[in-house]
Amino acid sequence: MNVACQERQRPGVQRSSVAAPHQRSPRGPHVSARNGGGLSSVRGVEGTHGESRILSALPVAERLRFLESASDVTLDVRTVLFEPGGPIEAVYFPTDGVISLVTPLLDGDIVEVATIGNEGIVGVPLVPLGALAVRAITQVASHGLRVDAAVFLEWFERSHAFQTLVERYTQALFGQIAQAAACNRLHSSEERLSRWLLMSHDRVESDDFMITQEFLGQMLGARRSTVSVSAGILQRAGLIRYTRGHVTIVDRKALEAVSCECYAVIKAELDRVVRQPPRPGG
Repeated sequence: MNVACQERQRPGVQRSSVAAPHQRSPRGPHVSARNGGGLSSVRGVEGTHGESRILSALPVAERLRFLESASDVTLDVRTVLFEPGGPIEAVYFPTDGVISLVTPLLDGDIVEVATIGNEGIVGVPLVPLGALAVRAITQVASHGLRVDAAVFLEWFERSHAFQTLVERYTQALFGQIAQAAACNRLHSSEERLSRWLLMSHDRVESDDFMITQEFLGQMLGARRSTVSVSAGILQRAGLIRYTRGHVTIVDRKALEAVSCECYAVIKAELDRVVRQPPRPGG
């Protein structure tokens, strides 16, 4: 399947493909935000494609200035944003969908270490063209905002509010990684599958989304047969419907009851990032 990360551009600006399956996204052309239009769908605040909760927490004036440097993107399933050790050339703020951070192994298997949605940031660079030890790959098709890594670092240096949000989120991401490691070691496949589905449900903000058994197995570190059995248990209990990669959340409260405590712990940590708006200035 041919998939791509595409940037939405103004009329008259050529659209280019930004990624191919399992390839790092090259730098795309700069696309300016619409002046005064920052409060629309993919512009990162609200609309049919959701919102970036990080950017929505910025003071309005700073948010609108930031959007002038951002490009709208569509991230198809299996789009790879960067590879382990590869330079981080762009930073992404998803507004829906799910991006996974995974560790690839020599035998071709991958292990998920974290998921990122509209609450987070994909590819926080510590230095210009810095690298991370993970692969970022789209698991549930997404929309979002893309900014050059150099622009991201400039904002991190000059905006106190932006720096505060990035630091809070980075801490929450480390917490998610640690909690997920414990979850994968100690909890059952049904509990872990419930956690993953609930977190995806939060990010997609829809009862329906697509995810294959192959991807779920990779994300949960389980065989496809194990995922099939676990999904069947949840389906027979009336919590979900799952057919040919199409998931429907039927009874969210019951799914929360089946999930381990890790879902609530991770959600609370991520919610704290934007609970108290940062002060402008700095």
